[in-house]
Amino acid sequence: MSTETPSLQITLAQINFSLGDITANSQKIINRIQQAKQLKSDIIVFPELTITGYPPEDLLLRPGLYRHISAALPDIQAATMNITAIIGYPEFTDDGVYNSVCAIRDGKIVANYRKQFLPNFSVFDEKRYFIAGHDSCVFECNNIKIGLLICEDIWNHGPVKQAISTGAQLLIVPNASPFHLAKAELREQMLRERQQQDGAIPIIYTHWAAAQDELVFDGGSLAMNSAGEVCQQAKFFEEELLTFTITESSGKLDISKQDIPPSPSLEAFAYQALTLGVREYVQKNNFPGAIIGLSGGIDSALTLCIAVDALGKDNVTAVMMPSRYTAQISLDDAKTLAENLGVDYRIIDIENTFSAFLNTLADSFKGLAADTTEENLQARCRGVILMALSNKLNKIVLTTGNKSEMAVGYATLYGDMAGGFAVLKDVFKTLVYRLSHYCNRDKIIIPERIIIRPPSAELAHEQTDQDTLPPYDVLDQILSLYVEQDLDTKEIITRGFDADTVNKVVKMVFRNEYKRCQAPPGVRITQRAFGKDRRYPITTRYIS
Repeated sequence: MSTETPSLQITLAQINFSLGDITANSQKIINRIQQAKQLKSDIIVFPELTITGYPPEDLLLRPGLYRHISAALPDIQAATMNITAIIGYPEFTDDGVYNSVCAIRDGKIVANYRKQFLPNFSVFDEKRYFIAGHDSCVFECNNIKIGLLICEDIWNHGPVKQAISTGAQLLIVPNASPFHLAKAELREQMLRERQQQDGAIPIIYTHWAAAQDELVFDGGSLAMNSAGEVCQQAKFFEEELLTFTITESSGKLDISKQDIPPSPSLEAFAYQALTLGVREYVQKNNFPGAIIGLSGGIDSALTLCIAVDALGKDNVTAVMMPSRYTAQISLDDAKTLAENLGVDYRIIDIENTFSAFLNTLADSFKGLAADTTEENLQARCRGVILMALSNKLNKIVLTTGNKSEMAVGYATLYGDMAGGFAVLKDVFKTLVYRLSHYCNRDKIIIPERIIIRPPSAELAHEQTDQDTLPPYDVLDQILSLYVEQDLDTKEIITRGFDADTVNKVVKMVFRNEYKRCQAPPGVRITQRAFGKDRRYPITTRYIS
């Protein structure tokens, strides 16, 4: 009998993915397995649904997907000589499809686990595609018994207790856990609760560092010992191979420790998520760059900063489109910002285009007072110009509207809403200000005047946002309570908000559902974003 102390060298493969590209993902898996071998690892752990990427959505309904997976698996299996690779995949069976993870060693599947808890809330629709597993899965490597779980399973008591009762000394949990601003802290807290309530054994948590459409996966893969200490943690928002050692001493598993850097600030988390979301959406959809309508205001300024950090200054075009209502300081500040960032900057005056529309519509508008129609015409002139440039240059238009504006409909269909991706769609205006200061943390990028000026759409003489909307610090609090926390108007009013203001805001939210349904996708950074998160009927009499 061996007297050697049991130990494991584990590598966490925190990787990006190309959703649905089985060939590319499989090659990345094989490459990482080879790297882990060079690190002399016993086990390499990949995230949930490694082979397809996450979430594959209705791709899972296509039989051809499983043929591609079956064709790719032999090459992956052949790469596992003298190492165990834990890989997530959709498992097609006669009974249905499981969200599964398998352990492959020496070319053979030595263990297979089927996810038991299928999330069907918020952005998740797993019950649409998968059937639930019921059994635990514990296998042995280097005389250490390892239990497998998948993502949502670790958030629930049953699978953890089941694995421990089957003999698991260590839990390995592949994940695809969409980011929101509180998610990293919430994950750590949850893992400690599982240990305290269900059994104090180490937990290995591996995660994607990627973005897919509106969702961001923030990385931060970690190893937590049985005392609830994070001993190892990968970087946030970056691909990484994280390698460490687990040893057994007196029946207890110890994890080698590294210095864990402090968690990023909320502003840093938000900015990195937005940057990754933009980079992934633009590059994975094969756009060579992006175009942004620059107004001299804070929203477009922040959007431009994010786009430059995401794509590089040489791949971003900023277009200033002044009208008769554009202030000179807007032109000056936009030019300064563009110069600070070093982007391709153009000025295209819309006055002639706007006048042509007014002349064309003069007979139809005869006898009718000017109103928001003329304001929206200016926004639509700009939308047409941006989309024309997009077609000609093959670059995607990034829209600049924020969550506060989208919530109450302070945006123009086919105008400032025209574009391919909405960078700030899930960023309240008050956070826009905080992120703008974050951009200036090392040196002034966004001119201070852009940040401190009263916000204005500049579609009418001396117009400001607050002519129509409550102050943003009030508006955003009401919207957070109503949209993100689902409080009704009476509950919000009892929090000390003016009743007329609350009722006005709530009516605006409902009245503009039809606009949001036509808005481009955007990066999700909160627990309740417009889009997949929040699905309301357009036509309804319910307002409360």
